[in-house]
Amino acid sequence: MPGAVKRPSQSSRGRRAHSGAPQKSKRRNPVDGVLSVLKLLGPGLITGASDDDPSGIGTYSQAGSQFGYGVLWTAIFTFPLMLAVQEACARIALQTGVGLGVSLRRKFPTSLVGACIVALFLANMINVGADLGAVAAAGSLLTRGHVAAAWFLAPLAVIILVLQYELSYEVIFRVFKFLTLALFAYVITVFVSHPPLLTTIESTFIPHIELNAGFIGIVVAILGTTVSPYLFFWQASSEVDEMVDRGLVTEVERQGVTKQEMHDARIDVLVGMGYSQVVMFSIILTGAAVLHASGQTNVATAAQAAQALQPLAGPFAFLLFSVGIIGTGLLAIPILSGSATYAVKEFFGMKGTLADKARSRPAFYSVLTVALAGGLVISLLDIDPIKALVVTAIINGIVAPPMLALIALLGRDRKVMGDQTNGALSNVLLWLTTGVMTVAALGLLLTSL
Repeated sequence: MPGAVKRPSQSSRGRRAHSGAPQKSKRRNPVDGVLSVLKLLGPGLITGASDDDPSGIGTYSQAGSQFGYGVLWTAIFTFPLMLAVQEACARIALQTGVGLGVSLRRKFPTSLVGACIVALFLANMINVGADLGAVAAAGSLLTRGHVAAAWFLAPLAVIILVLQYELSYEVIFRVFKFLTLALFAYVITVFVSHPPLLTTIESTFIPHIELNAGFIGIVVAILGTTVSPYLFFWQASSEVDEMVDRGLVTEVERQGVTKQEMHDARIDVLVGMGYSQVVMFSIILTGAAVLHASGQTNVATAAQAAQALQPLAGPFAFLLFSVGIIGTGLLAIPILSGSATYAVKEFFGMKGTLADKARSRPAFYSVLTVALAGGLVISLLDIDPIKALVVTAIINGIVAPPMLALIALLGRDRKVMGDQTNGALSNVLLWLTTGVMTVAALGLLLTSL
């Protein structure tokens, strides 16, 4: 962190942290291999897990309950798209040593980047409100309705804000990694729901498409949930924060990435995005096997899905689903507010990270507070969460295509990226994602009118 004495990395990704004579290699057993991969996981894993926030869980539950197994293929389709985008964001940050907002502001028109960041901030704030409401609703469900959801909102927001203010970067990072385990609840729920194997396999690899507004709308919503602009900024900022935490305080010290460092980062992103999609797949599958199969096709939120599961799949499934909502909310809400804050900070050239104490970076933490407080106000106003998420999806749908185009152009600029420019496959996937998200945005606007 700024002003800290350089020290060896606490992570085995250990960029530029180790030196010395080469050691004799040892024959490693499979357990050692698994442990070494786990030690590499960080920003990519946390970013991927945060993608499955309570709002996303609601979208996936709605998809499974309304269209059954017919949308399972979207988990396979979106995986390479989000993988390419997040890998590019990580590579840009590791090569330049600065966050995505800084790199974009230096290369592209200020007005264009600024408009995207303002829209991102608003979308994140609305999403924070929707996620706070979802976590509060899940908490109320666990009390059997004895405690109203509204009573959870303010304490939840205050707890998250205090933790962001008071905890060190190392502790915040460990807490985030621990909260990713909450998503396993949805994988376990699949085994409780007993979906038919052959139907599941067929629906996963053979796309089913319906040419109606409802089906197109849910596919567009899934795309907007999986390829979301706030993930771009969080991935890049997290990579920079990790380098700062290892003592690489200045931008010059952080610039340049080795092949080994990039290899480690790619593993992290691959596992994180894969984990995200496995969870997405599991939620859709549970919705199809339990809710859709029993005629429950009106599910619209994560809390409604949890409530509907109890009489159909038993209290264990209900408990898993509810606990998963709370765990993912506690992970996603600070990341949503944090990514909005990092985007604003980087655009305006402000100082500050979550590694700094609030008293030393008041501007940074003021923006963070506004992002979270704005979400709290939205949730306290009792605004319809579905309408709020539609607004968020529209904003993200408008922001994502130009943002993706800027990332693709930035990633192929040799003046910025040196020998770490996009490869051929990365270029194809980035522009494919841009095209898909453009079509999705148009589809979203048409289905929302």
